[in-house]
Amino acid sequence: MLKRFIYITVSLLSVSHLQAQTKPESTTYSFTKGLVALTGSRYGREAIYADPLAYQLYTGTLKSPAEGAVFGTDEQGKEIKWMPVTADSLNRLRLRGNFRGNGGAPAGPGVVAGTLRGGIGGGGGYTYLTYPSTREQVALLTIKGNSNVYVNGELHMGDAYSMGYLHIPVKLKKGLNEFYVRGVMITASLNFSDKSALLFTDDPTLPSIRIGESNASLQGAVVVVNAATTPLTGLQISSNVNGKSLTTSLPVIPALSSRKVAFRFDGSGVTAKGPQSCALTLTQKGKVLDAGTVSVEAVPAGASYSQTFVSQIDGSLQYYAVTPQSSVTTAPSALFLSVHGAGVEASGQARAYKAKDWGNLVAATNRRPRGFNWEDWGRIDALEVLTIAKKQFKPDPQHIYLTGHSMGGHGTWFLGATYPDKWAAIAPCAGYPTLKEYGSADGVIPDSSTNPLEKMLLRSGNQSDVLKLTSNYKPLGIYVLHGDADRTVPVTYARQMRKLLGESQPDMSYYEYPGGSHWFGDESVDWKPLFDFFKWHQIAVDSTVNAIDFTTANPGISSTYRWATIEQQNQPLLYSRMQLNRKGRSITGTTANVALLKLALDGFGAQTPLTITLDGTPALTYTTTSAQDSLFLRRENGQWKQTQRPDASQKGPHRNGTFKEAFNNRMVFVYGTKGTKEENDWNWQKARYDAETWYYRGNGAIDIIADTDFSLAKYADRGVVLFGNATNNAAWPALLADCPIQLERNRIRAGSQQWQGDDVATYFVWPIKSSKTASVAVVGGTGLKGMKAASANQYFAGASGFPDFMIFGLDMVRDGSKGVRMAGFFDNDWKLTPELISVNEQKDGDK
Repeated sequence: MLKRFIYITVSLLSVSHLQAQTKPESTTYSFTKGLVALTGSRYGREAIYADPLAYQLYTGTLKSPAEGAVFGTDEQGKEIKWMPVTADSLNRLRLRGNFRGNGGAPAGPGVVAGTLRGGIGGGGGYTYLTYPSTREQVALLTIKGNSNVYVNGELHMGDAYSMGYLHIPVKLKKGLNEFYVRGVMITASLNFSDKSALLFTDDPTLPSIRIGESNASLQGAVVVVNAATTPLTGLQISSNVNGKSLTTSLPVIPALSSRKVAFRFDGSGVTAKGPQSCALTLTQKGKVLDAGTVSVEAVPAGASYSQTFVSQIDGSLQYYAVTPQSSVTTAPSALFLSVHGAGVEASGQARAYKAKDWGNLVAATNRRPRGFNWEDWGRIDALEVLTIAKKQFKPDPQHIYLTGHSMGGHGTWFLGATYPDKWAAIAPCAGYPTLKEYGSADGVIPDSSTNPLEKMLLRSGNQSDVLKLTSNYKPLGIYVLHGDADRTVPVTYARQMRKLLGESQPDMSYYEYPGGSHWFGDESVDWKPLFDFFKWHQIAVDSTVNAIDFTTANPGISSTYRWATIEQQNQPLLYSRMQLNRKGRSITGTTANVALLKLALDGFGAQTPLTITLDGTPALTYTTTSAQDSLFLRRENGQWKQTQRPDASQKGPHRNGTFKEAFNNRMVFVYGTKGTKEENDWNWQKARYDAETWYYRGNGAIDIIADTDFSLAKYADRGVVLFGNATNNAAWPALLADCPIQLERNRIRAGSQQWQGDDVATYFVWPIKSSKTASVAVVGGTGLKGMKAASANQYFAGASGFPDFMIFGLDMVRDGSKGVRMAGFFDNDWKLTPELISVNEQKDGDK
């Protein structure tokens, strides 16, 4: 179930002991006092953020906190002071009185782009902790509920959802160590161990052992922490289940970091259902470094089960869950894809459904129980699982259905509108349609702005606005289920969609469960009338679909409906629409914001003369060359003309840009080593921070390498995230020599514009020329101040929008969007064109 909170933008930190993973020889220090200041940090689902404390930290103007000391002033001009906090009986450091923390949420539903224009405001807060160390040493910092933490100035990920499994190795210096934790109402601890490598089993990814199946080579994943100041190489994990052993070699674990690693185990010796102990031993060149156990569930035939797979997003191990069909039949069965709510595991989602006698139910993971709201990488996870399930179960292609609850209800609305040709019917349960209205923990997506720069940034999230895509639902059956007493996701969201679709949706059923709360038992999802509704629907075969009405904001996410594809847009990430009709030997219709259109003509056969009339322009004639022919049409100067298949170097569904697109294709993080010590340290620390965040938010694992270890041949067709600039990252020439944006020490150029100084930062994406699909993302700055401005990683917040490029100063951290210099999109040839760029005229650089 999704729990709904109304947040002010105050982050919460809490820290627990290492639970079962604390080693006997370890000692734990729990923080019992600290200071809190409500500093006004604002983070959310957008590229812009504001953090007055981070700004002072980055500029060297942050004064050491003391009780009663003034940090600054709020929007009303009142003084913001550091207030003392002490631990309660649960070891939480919390403000007393009527103040209530917010569970670690980075932003609240009311935070929109306009509120980020100011400096210090009502918003988030920080907790300040100190630890006096008698010597230089490594400790594990375990925090629950915080958004992030600065440890002696180094930025690390926080445990925003209080999961308790984020154990961060930190190097303490002799003397006073300072921790600035973005969050209030906290608990915190340091764990000291004499081990250089630790095996943690509190966050496993595991399959089920299915009795009666082979089970000889299953894969799970656990976390290995490197508590040493040098990389760990030559590691292996040995597994033992019921006397059967397997050994797996592990990737390099960089210094003072962690990684979730996959291991193999043999469950073929298990014959009884129930939890099975899997013993794990971590070794290096035969030496035992650590050991632990995980519990693997053995399930009988016909029971719900979990299955793991290697994701193509990042090469990490993920899982999905299945409730198999209850009866055996030779006829093709249906397939139900179920998407879960926030905080819910896919395994629990699958178990909420009784087995159906006419189909298999598969539950994807969204990468985490909270993950990405079924957008971004959660969307890709759902598609990966759908593809795997189709191969595994070979369902009737006309009987594939989508449903989900709460956050998964949103996922159902979103995936249904984005991929309407994949489903016969959809059924959102207790769902909200768009993150522009219901924000969950990361806040809402800002709805609009009058500021041209903000408008350019916000349009990069247009694909998330389900309300602009409702015409895509018309071919689908829609069943809406919602409890009329739901306080978590109010029933007004269901009523909103009923009203919106009431006049345009030809096939919709709607039911409000009387007295139903957010979760009123398994019937909240496993509702018989819902599945009866599914049974009445099937996907029409392409040859029978002669009318198309399809809208997309990003062809890189969704481009095709049936026999037509929007290959390229005139205006990137504004809405594109095609309304086409096929009759006899003609295709007619209208388009909006479409530059390149592809028509699949296999429905006409070979050597068939056709007439195509679009947008009232003169008709085109074309004769098909084969039974599988396709036609590409380009609109130029208001006229449609036949053209050739576009080159893969151009934008298209295979690679359409936006900064976040590079975080895919088994991406590798490449940090620069050719700068000053301070620059090199930031490059490495930022790469590690993003890897920590990716692990926490996306259950992921990323290869982190030095620039000197990168080559295009070794990492062919893999996405790259480059940290640094052309001066300090040696991988720059191989990846970005021909890019019109050039970032170097003390200068950044974008076409004819340039900015100088050490305080300018940028995020941008660029195609890797040696690959038809992969891209490189750049995260860096002109100097240390600019680099620090790029430290935040809001791009991992689900559905946050980032354009192809944005250039901003350190002053953005203080002033919000006023500090953005330029933002926009490349054209379809990856060139900078003025009409696709917005520039802050007050800070337009040195021309």
